[in-house]
Amino acid sequence: MPSYTGPVKDMQFVLHDVLNITETGIPGYDELDADFTNAVLEEASKIASDVLAPLNPVGDTEGCVLENGVVRTPTGFKAAFDQVREGGWTALDCDPDFGGQGLPYLMSTAVGEMMSAGNMAFNMYAGLTHGAYSAIHAHGSDQQKETYLEKMVSCEWTGTMNLTEPHCGTDLGLMRTKAAPQEDGTYKISGQKIFISAGDHDMSDNVIHLVLGKIVGGPEGIKGVSLFIVPKYLVNDDGSLGERNGVSVGKIEEKMGIHGNSTCVMNYDEATGYLLGAEHKGMRAMFTMMNEARLGVGLQGYAQAEVAYQNALEYAKDRLQGRDVTGAKYPEKSADPLIVHPDIRRNLMDQKSFVEGARAFTFWGAHMIDKAHRNEDADADGMISLLTPVIKGFLTDKGFEMATNAQQVYGGHGYIEEWGMSQFARDARIAMIYEGANGVQALDLVGRKLAQDGGKHVMAFFEMVKTFCKENSDVDGMAEFIEPLKAASKDLQAAGMYFMQNGMKNPNNALSGSYDFMHLFGHVCLGLMWARMGKAALEALANGASDTEFYETKIATGKYYMARQLPATSMHLSRIESGADTVMALEAANF
Repeated sequence: MPSYTGPVKDMQFVLHDVLNITETGIPGYDELDADFTNAVLEEASKIASDVLAPLNPVGDTEGCVLENGVVRTPTGFKAAFDQVREGGWTALDCDPDFGGQGLPYLMSTAVGEMMSAGNMAFNMYAGLTHGAYSAIHAHGSDQQKETYLEKMVSCEWTGTMNLTEPHCGTDLGLMRTKAAPQEDGTYKISGQKIFISAGDHDMSDNVIHLVLGKIVGGPEGIKGVSLFIVPKYLVNDDGSLGERNGVSVGKIEEKMGIHGNSTCVMNYDEATGYLLGAEHKGMRAMFTMMNEARLGVGLQGYAQAEVAYQNALEYAKDRLQGRDVTGAKYPEKSADPLIVHPDIRRNLMDQKSFVEGARAFTFWGAHMIDKAHRNEDADADGMISLLTPVIKGFLTDKGFEMATNAQQVYGGHGYIEEWGMSQFARDARIAMIYEGANGVQALDLVGRKLAQDGGKHVMAFFEMVKTFCKENSDVDGMAEFIEPLKAASKDLQAAGMYFMQNGMKNPNNALSGSYDFMHLFGHVCLGLMWARMGKAALEALANGASDTEFYETKIATGKYYMARQLPATSMHLSRIESGADTVMALEAANF
């Protein structure tokens, strides 16, 4: 059975050597000294490795079951959920006024990586609740906050987000769910929603659904969409649970992966709902937590790659196959371990360099979310808005790729279920689809985010890279980081220039290159992260750090990424500059 160990040392390196979090001036960060963060992360690692990871194959094998209208989660899930709740892990970054611990979102992100790597399907129950909590916290009335938030922070009550309908995914303006106003100010919600993660289960006393719907008589299309709180059980004035609401589970979806999460078809039959935020402003309320939610999905992508890599590495060290071409490394054994072979090394280095770069990128993004919220920093908010589709799209694409690469290390055993590697690939696959499919992320990046605020934020990104390169170009040991980063950044700027020059007269020229642009941007971001990590590691060695092996390994891994992965930007630029003609050449009938 696969195992998992939280990468606490690497997380500490990113937090303190690279981001220097205690010196950022963000409120609350001054309390995040290395001893404190280490204590939190070590405990989270124990939960992830000792409690959640052993349940991961159980959830995959058993799945969730709908019995007489009640959803049953896999064996052991409820006891583990109670343990996570009681440990306060669901409340880390929530508002202390509602029972939260008030820690920065960055700490919740680091813990969330380990929980997701340990058991992605399980962690989604708390993750969806956090998203619903965030929306109510941002847009709810005082009464709504008082009614729901404390129980949601503790996960005594869990939450969901209901967007998709059978005929309506990305194009939410097509939705048919109706909300009929009542004299008492409530609404009767009727309609069907599909793909609702954690839609119902037996681990909490109530489920608080956030449901998008159209108020009867309102505007057509997306402008008529509102957001409603629709609890599974109505809540009495004294906070106790009342009668069952008109919401039920139609079925549990049969999925490729994340079997331990109850992905439900939800039926609303004149269920009582309460307007959250303003009428016809449902998308504004829903998008409040999109940066956080999409960063969380990007995290899922590389977290699955991390746990898959850990197991592939151990297998490569243990499995005896063939001899080192330069001479037997273990002549006393019947063969050498897989890890002596260059192609296995290449595969593992691809995985290692991606995961560690992705972690730094995601933590940097979480840090920007904290800076935007806690410092009310508009520039940080603009930067993370620009980078969110890159975090979500690039990290989930590559995360899935690396999970399958880890599976490849096992050869035939990777395809056999008892070794557990296929689950990581199957679970990782959904992250490329939900919370906005990656093609949509690419369109959002090119179609909206590049031009946001007059292009201010992408220009700030270019300036950030340029300044870093200039300041470190003469630093000993940095040339192998700086020169590739410069070249990759020039490719990114050239792609942006192509869109400016060709996208206006033919929008397809921009849109047909959007996916490549998202990946090009992702590589530049990881290149920047590796350059920063390389600098931090060099400085640690120069300052006499005791763990020289860790820092030397970090430098070598970074150099690998810069030499072997970052040159992909040139390929993506060539594709972008080829324009739309070849993409759009065929008539639909000729495909």
